[in-house]
Amino acid sequence: MAREETRTVKSTTTPPFATARSSATAQDEGAAMPATRAWAVRLVVVGIVLSALNLRPAITSFGALLAEVRDGLGMSGSLAGLLTSVPPLCFAVFGVMAPRLARRFGAGAVVCAGMVAITAGLLIRPYTGSALGFLAASALALMGIAVSNVLMPVIVKRWFPDRVGSMTGLYSMALALGTSAAAAVTVPVTEALGGNWQSGLAVWAALAGAAVLPWIPLVRDREPAPAGKDVSRHVSARVEGAGAVRHVHTRVEPPVLRITRSRTAWALAVFFGLQATAAYITMGWMAQIFRDAGVPAGTAGLLLAVTMAMGVPLAFVIPRVATRLPHQGPIVIALGVCGLAGYAGLYFAPAGGAWAWAVLLGISNCAFPLALTMVGMRARTGAGVAQLSAFAQSTGYLISIPGPLLVGVLYQHSGGWGLPIALMTGLMVPQMAVGVLAGRDRTVEDEAAR
Repeated sequence: MAREETRTVKSTTTPPFATARSSATAQDEGAAMPATRAWAVRLVVVGIVLSALNLRPAITSFGALLAEVRDGLGMSGSLAGLLTSVPPLCFAVFGVMAPRLARRFGAGAVVCAGMVAITAGLLIRPYTGSALGFLAASALALMGIAVSNVLMPVIVKRWFPDRVGSMTGLYSMALALGTSAAAAVTVPVTEALGGNWQSGLAVWAALAGAAVLPWIPLVRDREPAPAGKDVSRHVSARVEGAGAVRHVHTRVEPPVLRITRSRTAWALAVFFGLQATAAYITMGWMAQIFRDAGVPAGTAGLLLAVTMAMGVPLAFVIPRVATRLPHQGPIVIALGVCGLAGYAGLYFAPAGGAWAWAVLLGISNCAFPLALTMVGMRARTGAGVAQLSAFAQSTGYLISIPGPLLVGVLYQHSGGWGLPIALMTGLMVPQMAVGVLAGRDRTVEDEAAR
């Protein structure tokens, strides 16, 4: 009677029957890897910094010239509010596609394409001649920003798994620098170019074009993370039959994480959405609040720049501090209190204490690098970070869509800034509450498994 077939599964990570030749080859590869990896790591750092510099100028340059763009294109207050709501809408719609695109083409290739889209959108939108064309070209640039937003934490986790806080801080600092620079110099550059707002907006396409270059050599980089153990594993099935032994190699993919089962993922998504609401209201409308209070246009742009510039040092410090704390709730509370104080100042004395309110709101807006840091901390694996980043950012940006639009509607129909500022103040309270929940020492993998 023929005996039954039995199957034993062995890991092939370190085969016991490796030959001397394969060992020598591995040694040669090991000698070549450090130099190759060091070169690639430096290129990734440059790419991260240049990409981060380009993730907000499309928005803050528009905010600094909002009045000129409205007059030039004949926009109403409600339509201008719609334009300030386009960024989170694009981030939500296109950001959710980023992990799938990265799996198919590689994260480097997707970010490179994103920088190309930003360049094209910024170059085209000032010269479309209509509000609809301006909106469509802005959406193209924002699509590139969206996929890069989602993939930056993934790239950081992949290339710098032991330096998530430091690299997130560097990325966030560069993002804040680009944001503040666009707010500060767009008006002076426009004046230097003869007062032409189209040229003042189009000039930012040059910076985006520079960000394409570091990613070109990494377009074909589709390997898993250096640690690589969480992406997939190869197993060898040794099948014993009635006189035949054969090895069957197969690729076992990790199970899909059911991210919606995690309370921490939901808390982080809502926290991300509320901080994004505050940030895009600030970027889109704060300069106009100061201008309506009698502050000159150039000074209003500088005040917005100060708000954005607060993120340059703090975006580097906060992630490093956050990674050293078991619970990030105290940081959430501190940032929220600064936001409440800034909104109170805008309500009672917008011009009198303008610089103080700009600083306080700038500190409050550093909830963004904190949220990015928590994305990296709330998942154990690279695949988990990718799913959590896409879920938190896409869901969060969906939540943030009505905020800037509602501010524009309230401003137009109430004739002042009292109601919009009250709305901003009211949203800060739930932001603090869900931020404390998201800051607990949990991982989404554990919660989804339960």
